[in-house]
This record gives sequence, C-alpha cells and structure tokens, in this order.
Amino acid sequence: MRTGKKTTLLTGGLGIVLAVGAYIAGVLWQASRATTESALALQAASEVRFTSARLDRPPSGGFKWFSSPALFTDAVSFHNSLYICGPAGLFEYDAAGVLKRRFRPGLELPPAPLGSLAVGTGSGQQELYITTAGEGLVILGDGGFRHIRPVEPGYRKLTSVLPLATGQVLLGTEKDGAVVYDGKQIRVFHPSLAKLRVTSLAGDYADLWVGTIDRGLLHWHGGEVDSLGTKDGLPDPQVLSIAVDADRAFAGTPVGVAEFVRGKFARALAPGAFARALFLHGETLLIGTLEQGVVSVPLRTQAVRPLVRQQEMPPAPARIEHIFRMDTSLYAVARDGLYSLGSDGSSWQPVLQPETALLADGHISALGADAAGRLWVGYFDRGLDVIDPGQTHATHIENDAVFCVNRIALDPRARRTAVATANGLVIFDAAAKERQTLTLQEGLIANHVTDVALEEGRILVATPAGLTIIDPAGTRSLNAFHGLVNNHVYAIASDGQRILAGTLGGLSVFEDGVIKASYTTSNSRLKHHWITALARAGDDWFAGTYGSGVLRLDPMGQWHSFPEASDAFVVNPNAMLVTESHIYAGTLDRGLYVCDRGIDRWTTVTAGLPSRNVTALAARDGYLYIGTDNGLVRILEQNLENR
Repeated sequence: MRTGKKTTLLTGGLGIVLAVGAYIAGVLWQASRATTESALALQAASEVRFTSARLDRPPSGGFKWFSSPALFTDAVSFHNSLYICGPAGLFEYDAAGVLKRRFRPGLELPPAPLGSLAVGTGSGQQELYITTAGEGLVILGDGGFRHIRPVEPGYRKLTSVLPLATGQVLLGTEKDGAVVYDGKQIRVFHPSLAKLRVTSLAGDYADLWVGTIDRGLLHWHGGEVDSLGTKDGLPDPQVLSIAVDADRAFAGTPVGVAEFVRGKFARALAPGAFARALFLHGETLLIGTLEQGVVSVPLRTQAVRPLVRQQEMPPAPARIEHIFRMDTSLYAVARDGLYSLGSDGSSWQPVLQPETALLADGHISALGADAAGRLWVGYFDRGLDVIDPGQTHATHIENDAVFCVNRIALDPRARRTAVATANGLVIFDAAAKERQTLTLQEGLIANHVTDVALEEGRILVATPAGLTIIDPAGTRSLNAFHGLVNNHVYAIASDGQRILAGTLGGLSVFEDGVIKASYTTSNSRLKHHWITALARAGDDWFAGTYGSGVLRLDPMGQWHSFPEASDAFVVNPNAMLVTESHIYAGTLDRGLYVCDRGIDRWTTVTAGLPSRNVTALAARDGYLYIGTDNGLVRILEQNLENR
C-alpha cells in the first residue's frame, strides 16, 4: 500500500512538473514567436519598396530641347573620364577636357534634376552612383545605366550619396532620413536616422556623420547616435558639408565651421564663412563658399584662426559645390564651371565651362507664343527671355519688376503682351518693348499679380488680395466684400460674358461685375477648394486643383471628375492649356496630363520631359511647348498623340 501510494505521489508530482514545464515552454514559445513577429514587423517597417530597371531604351523621340545653363553640382573621376553632373544632366569629358557624351534627364536618364556623384564597388566592380531630386538613384556600370526607383516619393528625393566599404550605398533623402542600398534591398539605416532632412553624409558604416538642414550634426557610432547642435559648439543647426579624417570631423554651416575630435567639439573655424563644401588638404582645410570662391584655413594651431582667402578665381565664380582630388591635382566644382588649383598652391584657374545656352535659366514658370512667332519664357526668379522666331537667339529682360514671373498673356490682336510678376503687371508692346508697369499706385488691388488675361477692351488681373478689372470705364477691384469666395485668386478665365476666379477657397463666377455663383467643397461636388488653374473647352470649364487633379464644370453648374485625372495630385498654377484636339495639365510631380477631347480620356507623359514638375504650357503652329522646373522642350502635337 505504501508502495502504491508512493508511486501515486511520484506520478502526480511528475505530472505537475510536466504541466509546469509545458506551460513554461508554451510561454517561452509565445514570447519567442512574439519577438520574431516583432522583429519581422520592424524589418518590414524599415524596408523601402523600389523598382529596378535598365535604362537601355533609345532616347524618347520627337522632343527638341532648348538649351539651359548646364550648372555644375558635382564631379568625379570614373573609368579614365571626368564625369560632371548638374540639373541639366550628366557630362563625360576626356583627359583633354573634350566633351565625349551627355546624358539628359527625361531622355537617356530619368526625368529629374541630377544632384551628386560618387564611385563605389557595390557589384564587385566600380560603379558610378548618381542621385536625382525626385527619381531615386541611377547607377552607371559596365552594363550601362540602372535606375533604382523607390515606390514612395519621399525616398526618391535624394540629397547625398556615400558608398561604404561593405559594398553598400548610403543615401540621404530630403525629408525621410538615411537609407542603405545593398544591391537587393533598400532599408532605413536606423530608426534614429529616419525622417531627417539630410544634407550631407561622411564616414563609414561604423562611424557615420550625418548633416541635416535643421537638426545639426548626428554622429552614429557603436550603435548609438549623438546629436550635436549649437549647444555643442556647432555654429548653426544647418549643416551644409562634412569632411572626415581619422578621428577628426569638420562640419560646415552657413556661418562657419566646427571641428570635432573623437566626437567632441574642439574648436570653431572660419567664422562667417558660408561653407558649402569642405576638403582636407594636408593640414589645411579648404572651404568652398557661396560667393568668395575657395578659402583656406591652416589647422596647425589650437587657436581659432581668421579666415584666409585664396586668390579669387578668374572670373568671379558662382557658388562652390564640391572640392575633390583627381590624380595629383585639386579641383573645385562651381556652378559656373570647373577650376583647378594652380602650381603656386594659391590660385585657381578655369578648366571647363558649361556650353553657351539659349535660355537664361532652367526653372520655367510661364510660357507664351505670340503671333509674330516669338516664344516668351518666364522664369521663377530670373526674369524673362523673348526668343526670336528662328529660336536661335534670346533677348533677356530682368529688372525690379520683371523678376519672378507668374503668367504671360498675349493680346489676340498681337498688339501687346502682359506679364504678371510678383512686383506688378508689366505691359510690352508689339515689338516686345517694355512700356508700362501697373502696381497699387496705378489702381491694382495688390502688387503681386498671380494671373492675367487680355481681352478685347479689358484686362483681368488676379492677385492675392482679389481681382482687378481694367477697361475703358476705369479700374475697379472685387474681393470678399463683393462676394468673392476667397481673396487669394490664383487663376482667372473668361468667355467674354462671364469671369471665373479660381481661389484658395473655391471658384467664383462673375457676370457684369456681380457674383452669380460660388462653388466650394461644402456646397458642390467640387473635390478640392484650392483652384490653381482654369481653362475653357467648348461649353465646359476645366479646373486644376491643389490636391484633386483636374475637374470639369458643365454649363449647368455641375462638377465632374475623371477616373484617370481626379485623384490626389497637384496641378501647378496656371499650367493648363486647351488646343483644338487636347487639354493639357502640368502637375507638380506626375508629368504632363493629356486629355483627348474626342474620347474624353486622360493619359500621362513623362518620358522626354526634363522633370516631372511641369510648370508652364504654350502652343503655336502645331507645336506644344512644355516648361518644367528643369528646362524647356518642344514637340509636335501630332507626335505627342502617337506616343
């Protein structure tokens, strides 16, 4: 009996132990599973989806480029050639400085301005890495170009590139921090370096320095991040450039340079220098500045030294973007060319200058084609070009009034041209001579003119303060007091009887100076209240919006959307055009939207454009002119139809 009881007790005790063990094992399994799922979720959250494609297609046919200044931003030596890039493309020069090849955005390269260059060995062989401002990373190797394009737009806006000794490539983004590409995957480098506005990268995988536009300098080391700001000796929270040498790091800001030794602030250098680029040349720090060329600071002293200026480059250079060594020589990349350090070690000599361009700038903001065959090109901040009918010569106009151009309107009788600018409305005569500038003093409701329309006997002027009408009866203005749905008018259109005013808060319709209707998101099927562009096609009106694409207003006052063109995208201010066969809308980041009026269907065009940011449109003699923030192209409208 005792034996039986003992056996029963042992058996019961063993059951309890096994049950407890099973419970513990279950808990541990669940914890392990949760940990694994958490790790997988974290990994998935850190992954950046992208597409990879070879750019082996022939250049998109039919487009003619108008040459704009090939501003330089970076340069490297690669495969015995010198490669220089800028917004207008990538340029390959031989050892004698002769241009061998050029690769243009939208044709041989994706439609986006180029930013920076670096050489690495991500595939086991040397490759050239090219960043773009909107289309991700382009890689040039033995097999040609490859395009690495993240799906999310934020990861496509690259600001810097740093090849690592591991074969990976670190990429800085405009707003989404630092990511790393290993040839198969893109992922966030580390959560602590996510969602940053990165300006520059330096160092390596284990000891990384990250410059930001508003959060100072970040130092990644030993799996941790140190944030270095103005309290830590940084002259300014905006870091423009970084140079690293062993345990020393130099951070350039708009107001000077800070030196850090083993991660700790050591001293301030070159107070007041706008340090866009840094390069360590022995015990001298070379600083590329905004307006003073390259300046040097000796480092063999513990005391703060004043700025030592190099002899000014001939001619006076634009801002310095990059300083680098090629073979035994030092070079400086300026916006206006490439310079080399002379044998005396103190003067810089020009080596390469960009080719002469027809246009004064690449950031187009307005277009117009007049009856005399001239093309009018307005710029975001460089005034205006009037191109002759042969399109071989441009007359540049830039002054206090003609500077930031918002719109160009042509008189249908070809007697005048009105140019809407941030400083007034400028009237030109038939010979393209400036005749008059209208401002507040001449009766406008505001100096800043956002849109203008020339009609028989009157001028319609849109401003952020309301609408001004100029006719033989005089000058009068309308604003919210008179019933305008919002004072900030972005776009105007008219059919002679009615005036449509697209505003920040909706659309108002005037007849004989009286508001007949106002449409907002609350009282109509208008999908977005911010109207950026207007155009009339037949009996319908088309409205571009800031966030809902293109909508149509019919004669009955009803709004209609389009399956292909009324989702969440931005139509740029006044970037709409109607021809006999098509309606065109320029977008902020999706290229050109095209509607075939015969079948009422929209398609998009990006190939052949210098940028997806289409800012202005014009048409004449069968040609469509397309302005972007990165240049101007022309194509026969019939060729565009057949694409």
